[in-house]
Amino acid sequence: MRVLVTTASRHGATAEIARTVSSVIAVRGFDVETLPPDEISAVDGFDAVVLGSAVYMGRWLDPARAFAKRFETDLKDRPVWLFSSGPIGDPPKPDADSPDAAVAAEAVAAKEHRRFAGAIFKDRLNLAERAVVRAVKAGEGDYRDWEAIRSWARGIGKHLASTEVRR
Repeated sequence: MRVLVTTASRHGATAEIARTVSSVIAVRGFDVETLPPDEISAVDGFDAVVLGSAVYMGRWLDPARAFAKRFETDLKDRPVWLFSSGPIGDPPKPDADSPDAAVAAEAVAAKEHRRFAGAIFKDRLNLAERAVVRAVKAGEGDYRDWEAIRSWARGIGKHLASTEVRR
């Protein structure tokens, strides 16, 4: 079974989540490919898809939104899981899901959407992003819960292993 993990990441923290999800699913013996959404021209040949996005200012990044829209019909024919990465702090803020995730989940008939805390490293941000971080008083740091991420990915692998995926 072939699984696509595709994630829009601005500064790499969300891409690290995607690589972790990919490696956990691959442990079950699945053929997992990890690519950015802009590099995918078709989802044919993939039996399942995991789509994720970093969340900035409450929004999914354009490449993730465009991917969901571009392949909406094809994605409905296979199991799809979504994740968002973006809330930061302890407790993570904001505490609401991105409306883009809800729209994508409904459009592609996703099995699940999961929100994970993100990471913010000011040395990776551009000037405008630093200004926003200062304005909202966001704390720098890595708030990702790696065990929660791995547990979620194990659940995907378990589901795929126990379900014969047919399109």
